[in-house]
Amino acid sequence: MAFFAGLVDAVAGGGGLIQVPALFAVYPNTPPATLLATNKLASIGGTLNAARRYLRHVSLPWAVVAPAVVAAFIGSLIGAAAVSNFPAEPLRKALPFVLLFLLLYTWFQPSLGETHAPKAISSLQQLKGVVLGLTIGFYDGFFGPGTGSFLLLGFVRFFDFDFLHASAATKLVNASTNLAAILMLASLGHMNWTLGFVMMIANIAGSQYGSRLAIKYGSGFVRKAFLIIVTVLILKSAWNAYFIN
Repeated sequence: MAFFAGLVDAVAGGGGLIQVPALFAVYPNTPPATLLATNKLASIGGTLNAARRYLRHVSLPWAVVAPAVVAAFIGSLIGAAAVSNFPAEPLRKALPFVLLFLLLYTWFQPSLGETHAPKAISSLQQLKGVVLGLTIGFYDGFFGPGTGSFLLLGFVRFFDFDFLHASAATKLVNASTNLAAILMLASLGHMNWTLGFVMMIANIAGSQYGSRLAIKYGSGFVRKAFLIIVTVLILKSAWNAYFIN
């Protein structure tokens, strides 16, 4: 499951849909926080490997992406720290509808993310990068499902990236949020290091194959994968929110 999660996540995000349920199914008696921390550890290797492969083929505007990466790390730390103080239930209930909006918005704009024409770097663009990183970083640290999808569409919509470049930027920001969550949860004793590192190897292998597919077939392939993954995420998040007590 870690291999398949790495493959899916490298293309369009959503690896957590596969990896987290697998962990909960195999280790039903392990505290959820430990499983979630272990999932982050397993994922970060594949995420960084996918980013490395993408960056060999695409060039990113670092003046925008770097502030988003730093802000996402800070946001994720704040989100992880806030988990114990605020209920996640309202987010859980709202998530299927937010994702449905994402799906419809992308579906009805077939040219969205087709061409890569990033806007000129300006203070406003850098501020938008900080806001995107901080917001989605907080969300990932606090709750998490759909983070990759939100980041992917954010880079396409707000910075005029195509889906391939947006996927590369998403991997960097997602690695930052994962690292923050790992540090926070591990400091609280929630980590199975052995299992996490073994799964990381499989996740990296999957990301190697997934990123190769995305680079070979381009933005159109990533867009289709994005639509499929978001559809599955809508169904799963709706099931979790409204049919499982």
